Amino acid sequence: MGRLGVDEAAAAGTGATLLAAYGAVHRHYHSLRHLGAVVAVIDGLADLAADPDLVRLAAWYHDAVHEPDGPGGDEQRSAQLARIDLTGLGLGPPSVDEVARLVELTATHDPAPDDRNGAVLCDADLWILGADRDRYDRYATEVRAEYAHVADGAWRSGRAAVLRHFLDRAAIYSTAPGRRRASTARANLERELRSFG
Repeated sequence: MGRLGVDEAAAAGTGATLLAAYGAVHRHYHSLRHLGAVVAVIDGLADLAADPDLVRLAAWYHDAVHEPDGPGGDEQRSAQLARIDLTGLGLGPPSVDEVARLVELTATHDPAPDDRNGAVLCDADLWILGADRDRYDRYATEVRAEYAHVADGAWRSGRAAVLRHFLDRAAIYSTAPGRRRASTARANLERELRSFG
């Protein structure tokens, strides 16, 4: 965070708190492994972002609050946490605003055509959809485990709506590297949807 004008020592405690959140026992998919995968994709797409450092910060916060049995609005609460933490660390208001905006954008994964930062973060978060079949299937199983408290019928209905949402979009990904994964992503989504009968 030194490049952002934030003291590294002061940020260490904040980072440790975020790592603990992603390491919570109920996080079967939205875990440290997911955070690492998202940051790795951002690193690969960094030249496409307007400010890759802020996109990386947004990645750290995008699932900071993840409560499958909670009241909803996890993205908004994660963005609020980012505002509090990053302001406290001395990050400038325009940068704090951008990180919070990006975190909130992961509620829809629908960046504007000229939103380079949003395109990179959203594609990185959805990268798993275009994974090979076995990895996608593990992802689907892990997400189901996070919602183990939801009855099967309600789960199938809710999950099917999510899958259809992505399948109905004109484009799942916004970046050129992401678009190269689109056909695999659609095949995975369609296959999972068919599994519900």
